Amino acid sequence: MIRIIIILTFLCFVKNAAAQNDTLVLGKDTTKHNKEQKKAIYSSARKASIMSAVLPGLGQAYNKKYWKIPIIYAGIGGFGYMFLTNNKQYNLYRTNVRAYYDEDSTTLPTITNYTGDQLQTQKLYYRKFRDFAIIGFSIVYLINIIDANVDAHLKTFDVSDDLSINIDPWQNTYKTASGYKTATGLSIKLNFK
Repeated sequence: MIRIIIILTFLCFVKNAAAQNDTLVLGKDTTKHNKEQKKAIYSSARKASIMSAVLPGLGQAYNKKYWKIPIIYAGIGGFGYMFLTNNKQYNLYRTNVRAYYDEDSTTLPTITNYTGDQLQTQKLYYRKFRDFAIIGFSIVYLINIIDANVDAHLKTFDVSDDLSINIDPWQNTYKTASGYKTATGLSIKLNFK
């Protein structure tokens, strides 16, 4: 097992050394190109994040991930609706709790079939779900920004089939002085682009 790890590590270093030699043979300085490429990626990610912060879904459109826009607006719309309905009920019960407990006989609660404690319980119930809606809305908004940033970073990520590792059984028969012998093992092939 240790031999396999050492061999894989050695192969990775040999591949990196060969890649560095290729850049020297070509006579080009690729480090400058890589720095410019990274700067462009970070600039693109920053732009996508700002666009999503200003208008949710705009960063996804910038990254050409149009299918995510309806999901974002469904989440924002759902939590927005949840906030509006629960806030309306919360304000109704809050007004009735105030009217029930004040000493003024001219203000009467509009909901008469609840006691003061029941009105208070209902008020707290709707306030809790109103607050959950605010938290959910904020989470969807932040996920929208983070998603746009991550998509912009991964835009240049290579997911082709050329990047792979193949592990296959291996068998070799060879002739010795005493006859034929068979050697078996695993063949590990690392494919780099």
